[in-house]
Amino acid sequence: MAVSMVEIVEDLRAETLDLERMLAPLPAAAWETATPAPGWAVRDQVSHLAWFDDAAVQAATAPDDFRAATAGATAEARGVDDIAARYRALSVRELREWFRAARARLLDVLAGLDAKARIAWYGPDMSAASFATARLMETWAHGQDVADALGVSRPPTDRLRHVAHIGVRALPYSFAAHGRQVPAAPVRVEVTLPSGAVLALGPESAADVVRGAALDFCLVVTQRRHLADVALDVTGPVAAEWMPIAQAFAGPPGAGRSPGQFARAGEGV
Repeated sequence: MAVSMVEIVEDLRAETLDLERMLAPLPAAAWETATPAPGWAVRDQVSHLAWFDDAAVQAATAPDDFRAATAGATAEARGVDDIAARYRALSVRELREWFRAARARLLDVLAGLDAKARIAWYGPDMSAASFATARLMETWAHGQDVADALGVSRPPTDRLRHVAHIGVRALPYSFAAHGRQVPAAPVRVEVTLPSGAVLALGPESAADVVRGAALDFCLVVTQRRHLADVALDVTGPVAAEWMPIAQAFAGPPGAGRSPGQFARAGEGV
């Protein structure tokens, strides 16, 4: 999927504003609301995004410093639970200001990058376009945790195409992270975006196919919903093995969500 940095940066900005609109009316006590991520409150979802935004800015602007600081480390090895705990003493005002400032810096930096520029990160370097897409995916996924914690509905947007794209590209990683052989057979993904447009990824000749709503697919590949709680049509043995272990994010396999923990995606997400 060809994408310009202008497009992805503007979509990341829009995704950020959607998250900000959820957070803006919350009283301080609501920031302590438990989210579906074990041990994490709303505030921890926000500090996680802010911390990795700062890391992303360093990676893009001072790659040598970033590599020296993270030599041999994965994102998970940074201790995401430790990071969350470290910033729980911040007031809501301080946390909100940190996130806004960190995200503004990141957006400014990304806007000045060529889409094909290589950016240092945990593990292999990434193109700037993939790097920005990953930040959007993280924002959307952690925003979903916030929405689930608050019991509010987020209207899905066509920005889900970015999340779907990175979810498909992460198929080999999903298998490798679980210690499984990466399949040679391709998988085709055909999902319908909220606008009604169909996003098709993968060869038309593939025998293994995943079809359904883009929202359902994105909820599964970010492990925000169990496969049993969405309405995806999964055909073929490779697709059937992939979907329960799919993950669009880096790090070891996530625990995901339990079946029945949430209503179907179209019923109260």
